[in-house]
Amino acid sequence: MKTTFSPAQLEDVQMRTSEKILRSCVHCGFCTATCPTYLLEGDELDSPRGRIYLIKDMLEGGKPATPEVVKHIDRCLSCLSCMTTCPSGVHYMHLVDHARAHIEKTYHRPFGQRLMRNILAAVLPYRERFRFALAAAFFAKPLAPVVGALPGIGPSMRSMLKLAPARFALREAVPADVAATRRVIILEGCAQPVLRPSINAAARRLLARHGIGVVTPKGEGCCGALVHHMGREEAALDFARANIDAWCAELDRGAEAILITASGCGTSVKDYGFLLREDEAYADKAARVSAATRDITEFVLSLPALKPVRTTGQIVAYHSACSMQHGQKITDGPKRLLRDAGFQLRDVPEGHICCGSAGTYNILQPDFADRLRARKVSNIERVKPQIIATGNIGCITQIAQGTAIPIVHTVELLDWASGGPAPVELAL
Repeated sequence: MKTTFSPAQLEDVQMRTSEKILRSCVHCGFCTATCPTYLLEGDELDSPRGRIYLIKDMLEGGKPATPEVVKHIDRCLSCLSCMTTCPSGVHYMHLVDHARAHIEKTYHRPFGQRLMRNILAAVLPYRERFRFALAAAFFAKPLAPVVGALPGIGPSMRSMLKLAPARFALREAVPADVAATRRVIILEGCAQPVLRPSINAAARRLLARHGIGVVTPKGEGCCGALVHHMGREEAALDFARANIDAWCAELDRGAEAILITASGCGTSVKDYGFLLREDEAYADKAARVSAATRDITEFVLSLPALKPVRTTGQIVAYHSACSMQHGQKITDGPKRLLRDAGFQLRDVPEGHICCGSAGTYNILQPDFADRLRARKVSNIERVKPQIIATGNIGCITQIAQGTAIPIVHTVELLDWASGGPAPVELAL
């Protein structure tokens, strides 16, 4: 794609990066075949190629974002399926992230949108605030029809109440330390330990059977993805810097890896090196953190296989989260681990298409998210599984709203097969 950025514009490193990405696009349209919103709407502007044209015009012209641009960029899930499909290697993720930051700086959203985004940014990345919000949502669920009629924020509020779990997740006791010669870090994160504390507890037990201890560094918090995808670049970088400081201290003390059990967070943390590449104080540390980061399944694959001690054989539909297969290019490893543990794996038709979770997308774009969930659930139920497994808390929460089939994290099944307790969802 030909570009006409001025020399002055290209003095900005972010603009230079975006200009390079734009030049790599050859307008082929392969991305339209795998873009969820294009499949739903058939609108060129709701495809990656269409959005690239909008972003190019906005950035190249130095223009503030318009309502039309914002509408179509907001509808993007950042599922990154287009990056898997693209034959030219267009790094759409970094381009749309730049566009969102530009929108945040130049576009004055309607009051309802500003209010909802401010609420999400103030609550979701903070564990205790989120815990309190879920407790309030539990009691407010019967009010969903009334709340849904509120002007401006009604649909998002209704979606938020629908997504709130029907029961409280109990805080899991941290497994006792093992006599370990190896130590790793596991990101506790923000939403996952509130919604499903059982996931990291299962990961700790599984690692303990391999003689690997887990440390939780003081000062770590949200990975920053939730606010980053809302265009709040500085807030995202603040979260990243705090985590980098916490993790580098433990890496210096001998921790060998940073393990992530939520693939959405993993995609973000693996990108810290890029996000902070121009920060003199953090560039090297950020690159070190990104290089040390592994999805939990990546790390477990490097360990000796544990023989299952349970009778397995259940039929499992493996849902590969977009952040796993497109963001991190992890595809076969989780399925291999589940097969080795004795489960019967079935691939989901249209497995490359997003379930509609995408961070806060299922709250901010509930119509698209609901339609994508219905499509995903229909495809999952076609293979008649007994269990659904996935590696991302957002997908678990989203898909669980549309089916009675129990859905659990991959590591929970691996833990159960090798001696851990059965996930609560399988006992219901």
